[in-house]
Amino acid sequence: MDLLKKFILYYKPYIGVFLLDLLAASILSIIDLVFPQLLRVLRETLFLESPEKIIAGIGKLAIVLFIMYTVRALCKHYVTYQGHMMGARMESGMRSDLFEQFERFSFSYYDKNNTGEMMSKLVSDLFDISELAHHGPENIFISVVKLVGSFLILMTMNVQMTLILAAVVACMAIFSFRQNGVMRRTFFDNRKKIAGINSSLQDTLGGIRVVKSFTGEDIEKAKFDKSNDAFLESKKANYLTMALFQSGNNFFEGLMYIAVIVSGGFFIAKGTLSVEDLAVYALYINVFIAPVNVLIEFTEQLQKGAAGFQRFREVMDVVPEIEDAPDAEELKECKGDVDYENVSFAYDDEEERVLDHISLHVDAGKKVAIVGPSGGGKSTLCSLLPRFYDVTRGSVKIDGKDVRSLTQKSLRGVIGIVQQEVYLFNGTIRENIAYGRQGASFEEIREAAKKADMDDFISSLPNGYDTLVGERGARLSGGQKQRIAIARVFLKNPPVLILDEATSALDNESERYIQESLDRLAVGRTTITIAHRLSTIRNADEIIVLDSDGIKETGNHKQLLEKNGIYAKYYRMQVGTV
Repeated sequence: MDLLKKFILYYKPYIGVFLLDLLAASILSIIDLVFPQLLRVLRETLFLESPEKIIAGIGKLAIVLFIMYTVRALCKHYVTYQGHMMGARMESGMRSDLFEQFERFSFSYYDKNNTGEMMSKLVSDLFDISELAHHGPENIFISVVKLVGSFLILMTMNVQMTLILAAVVACMAIFSFRQNGVMRRTFFDNRKKIAGINSSLQDTLGGIRVVKSFTGEDIEKAKFDKSNDAFLESKKANYLTMALFQSGNNFFEGLMYIAVIVSGGFFIAKGTLSVEDLAVYALYINVFIAPVNVLIEFTEQLQKGAAGFQRFREVMDVVPEIEDAPDAEELKECKGDVDYENVSFAYDDEEERVLDHISLHVDAGKKVAIVGPSGGGKSTLCSLLPRFYDVTRGSVKIDGKDVRSLTQKSLRGVIGIVQQEVYLFNGTIRENIAYGRQGASFEEIREAAKKADMDDFISSLPNGYDTLVGERGARLSGGQKQRIAIARVFLKNPPVLILDEATSALDNESERYIQESLDRLAVGRTTITIAHRLSTIRNADEIIVLDSDGIKETGNHKQLLEKNGIYAKYYRMQVGTV
C-alpha cells in the first residue's frame, strides 16, 4: 500500500488528463454495453413492426449509431494518444527524478554500485512503469465498468444463470490472486538479472581495449554467458508461472461457457428462458469475458511495472550520505586557506581507517605536495576537501569554515581538480573545455586552451574546436586529453587547485610540457599536489610524506633531503643514486 501511495502521487500533475482519460474510457465501455442490449430491444420493438416502419426506423437508427461510434472513435483516439502521453510524461518525470538522485549520491554510493545496474533502472524499469501508469487505471476502470454493467444486465435477464457465472468468476479470482504473488517475485528477479546483463556488457565494452590487448574475448564471453544464462533461467521460471496463470484462467473461461450452455439448456427445458434470450445472453457473456481477459493480460504488465517501480523506489528512498546542511551558507570570495584538523576517515569499517588523526595547514596561495606509498590515503585526503567523502572524525576547513557548513555547489565551485585519469565527454573539444565554466564565450575557451598550450594543436585540426573527441576522448593522446583537462581548470579559474598525480601516466616529453602548463595554472592559487614523480614537486613550498600510519615528514625539498629520511630514500631511488 505504501508503494501504491507513492505511485499515485505521480498522477498529481496530470489529474485533468487522467480524469478525461477515465471519462473517455467510460464512454467506450458504455457504448460496448449498449450494443447487445440494443439488439434485444429492437427484437422486441422495431423488428416486430411492418416492413415500412422497420426501413424508416433503421435509417434513424443508422444516424444514431454513426454518431455513437464517431464519439467512440474520438474517445479511443484520446485514450490511445493522451493516455500514452500521460504515461510517457510520468516516465520522463521519474527518469529526471532518478537522474537527479544519482547526481546527489556521494562517491561512496558509486564505490558500491554498478553503472550497468543503474542504467537498467533508468531505462528498462521506467519503461515498464510508464506502460503501467497509462494502462493500469484505464484497464481496471474499463474492466470494472464492463464487468459490473454486463453483470447487472445479465442479472435482469436470468438471476440463476448469472449467480452460477459469478461462482465461476469467484473461483477464477481466487486462483489469480494466489498466482499474482509468484509472478511478482519472478518479474522482480527478471529485473535484477537483466541489470546483471547490462552490468556485464558495460564492464566489457568499457574495458574493450584491455580485453583485446590480453585476448580476453573468451573470458568476457564466458562472463556474459553466465549472466545471460541466469537471465534465461529467470525468464524460464517467469514464463512457467505465466503459463500456469494464463492456462488456469483460460480453463475458468471455458467453465463460464459450459455453465451458460448447461444452465441455459436447463432453463429452456423448464420454460423459464427463451432461445432468443439465451442468444442475447451469450452476446453479453462475450462482453463479460472480454474485460476478464484484459485483466488477465494486464496482470503481466502490472507485475512488470510493480517490480520496476519497487526498484525505482529503492533508489529514490536512499538518503544521500552527503547533503547540504539546512543552514548551509554560500562560500564567497574564497582566499584559499585550507586546514585539516585531527582528521580520521574510514570507508566502511571503523576499524580499518584510511586516515587517522591527520592535521595540516596550507596558507592561501602556497604549494603543498603530498607523497607516499600507494594506499597511504593521499587521494582520499584530497577528496575530503571538496566533500566527495565526509570525514569520520575531525574537520576540514577552507578559509576557517568547516566544509560541511557550506553548500556543495559553492564549495566545489572554488576548487579545480586535475586527475591522473582524465575523463572527456563524447562531444567536441570546445564543449569539453567549456565544462569548466558553463556559458563561457569562445574567446574565453580559446584563451584557456592557449594557457594549456593546446590552441595550436586544436587550430590545426580540420574542424578546430568543433572536432569530436570520441568516447572518453579516444581520438586524442594521453597528453592531449590532459591539456584539455588543464584548459578546463584555467577556464574555471578556481582559487584552490588539486593535482592528483596529473602527469604520472605520461611519457617524459609529454610530462615536461604538461608540467609547464600545470606550473602556470598553479600561479597565485592554493595548490595541493599528489605526486608520484618527485622531480615535479621540487619547487613546492612544503612537501608532506604520508603513509597508512599518518604524516611521517614535512619540509621543502632541500630540508627533506638533508633529513635523509623516507623522502630522501624515495628521491634517490627515482633519480638513480644511492
